[in-house]
Amino acid sequence: MASAADEMGTLGPEQTHAGVPVADPTAWTTAMNNLGIVPMGVAGQPLVSDSICIQGFDPSLGIIGPINPLMPGISLVPRPPVPAEIPVVKEIIHCKSCTLFPQNPNLPPPSTRERPPGCKTVFVGGLPENASEDIIREVFDQCGEIVAVRKSKKNFCHIRFAEEYMVDKALYLSGYRMRIGSSTDKKDSGRIHVDFAQARDDLYEWECRQRLLAREERHRRRVQEDLLRPPSPPPIMHYSEHEAALLAERLKDDGKFSEATAVLVTWIERGEVSRRSANHFYSMIQSANGHVRRLMSEKAQREEEMEQARERFRNALLAILAQFEQITAVFTAATRQRAWDHFSKAQRKNIDMWRKQCEELRNAHSEEIMGIRREEEMEMSEDDSDENPSKKMRPDDSALAAQACALREENDSLRWQLDAYRNEVELLKQEQSLAPRPGDSSPRGEQRLPFLQQSILGMQQQLRGLQEELKSKEQEMERAKEEQRRLEGELRALREKLLNHADAVEGSHPDKPEKAHAPRSLCPQRMNGCTLTLPPTADRSVQLAVRGPSISEREALLLGIVSTFLHVHPFGANIEYLWSYIQRLDSKISAGELEGLMVRLPHMFKQEFSGVGATLEKRWKFCGFEGIQSM
Repeated sequence: MASAADEMGTLGPEQTHAGVPVADPTAWTTAMNNLGIVPMGVAGQPLVSDSICIQGFDPSLGIIGPINPLMPGISLVPRPPVPAEIPVVKEIIHCKSCTLFPQNPNLPPPSTRERPPGCKTVFVGGLPENASEDIIREVFDQCGEIVAVRKSKKNFCHIRFAEEYMVDKALYLSGYRMRIGSSTDKKDSGRIHVDFAQARDDLYEWECRQRLLAREERHRRRVQEDLLRPPSPPPIMHYSEHEAALLAERLKDDGKFSEATAVLVTWIERGEVSRRSANHFYSMIQSANGHVRRLMSEKAQREEEMEQARERFRNALLAILAQFEQITAVFTAATRQRAWDHFSKAQRKNIDMWRKQCEELRNAHSEEIMGIRREEEMEMSEDDSDENPSKKMRPDDSALAAQACALREENDSLRWQLDAYRNEVELLKQEQSLAPRPGDSSPRGEQRLPFLQQSILGMQQQLRGLQEELKSKEQEMERAKEEQRRLEGELRALREKLLNHADAVEGSHPDKPEKAHAPRSLCPQRMNGCTLTLPPTADRSVQLAVRGPSISEREALLLGIVSTFLHVHPFGANIEYLWSYIQRLDSKISAGELEGLMVRLPHMFKQEFSGVGATLEKRWKFCGFEGIQSM
């Protein structure tokens, strides 16, 4: 019997406990047919691959990777279902004391309940009546380490594993038919059912693990917050004579001045100043005040560096603008009639396009320079924003004058556009006259004639629109002039009332001799060609109003620039050319305002006509030297 038992214990996987060789398929087929099971195979293999049940398990290395907290068995997230296109093939499992036969693959898979959190315990039902705890351990030891087996008197038990992933391996055995030995007795066989079981120990361990993870997460966040928190300021030592002497030395050092001042401020706020320590604090405050001169010198040095950088930037921009002007001069020379007639149509089109692009870039660059200059002027002086007292007395008059100036400017611009359109119409007429006759068989002339006709019609429509707009602007200008005359009449009446009031004030003191007022005699003022006398008691603003408008500083600067520009152009320049030059220096000035300023001074500037026909234009010349000799 012992030898037989030894032979039974030394049997390989090819033999069963009854001595039936596994390699004989006829015996296994007969046994499975007796149990009503379709034979599927005889090769003994492990229950299921470790790589299927355990995520991150490498069978070649024999180790398990880090377990994800969201894996089935670690949290409440259910296990992902097995794809339907990958069927799991179950085979016969051979053990020392029993054999497990898979169920019919045509039957539905066994059902399971919802997995409890942290489940390590399984319920095993349908066990054979003669199944002992040793046989159960023998079957489920292949799934992993078993902690405890609680077997009931009935045909079920509870098995608790060491890890959660072992439960997934145990579920693989659900549906198998267990047969103890080779017996066909009903008490020695049964279809086992494996399902999740809810145990208090599993839930307690899972909750402890979750609390541990939560503590680790809080600790990690606290460490991260400590790393991101700004460092605390260094502690301030208490006041003493020794510390005060050290602080006085640190106050003299430029590198430690900031820290020393913080300590000094803290001591003063704490109330460390007393009669005994007043001299120490006074010396430290004096040392702090000594750094003011250093800071001012540093500030002056930085401002000087900034001014130098601004000057370099300004010079670079002016150099770029000068090159733009040179390129514009090239295009202007090329567009003159003497050279323009020798270019082809395509060349003229390209030159015109290049000229427009260059002018747009030049104007943008000029506006940028003017903006920089305006900012500098606003920083250097704030007196330019103050209004003239005479303008304050007449707000309505100044607003009306500005409106009239704007209307005059729009009128001039419309007139110039009208002249330009007329010149274009004349050129089109000349081209049409040079075009071939209707009887000519040239296809180019026939194609060009409708285009020229459409261009002439469009020009005529634009001319009509400009003429109507010019008429409306002229009417608005007339209304503005009438409003200005009315306001001038009201101002004249106001002046007369002021004069009458001054006479009344003078007549109310008849006792005083007239010679007494000789040193402060009436101030002669001139208005509209007649001399008026105002008493010395009259307001200064009234005298300014009676005196009339004078040339402002801005107008004087403009006159100087225009005189210099026209002096270097002895043959004169038209208003457009002159305005484009002045606009680079002052973008707010308009052509109408510039022309009005020149009209007011006929002894300095005169206007002449030059050219013939379509090239007729008005040119302004400087005649200041002639005017000063004639005066």
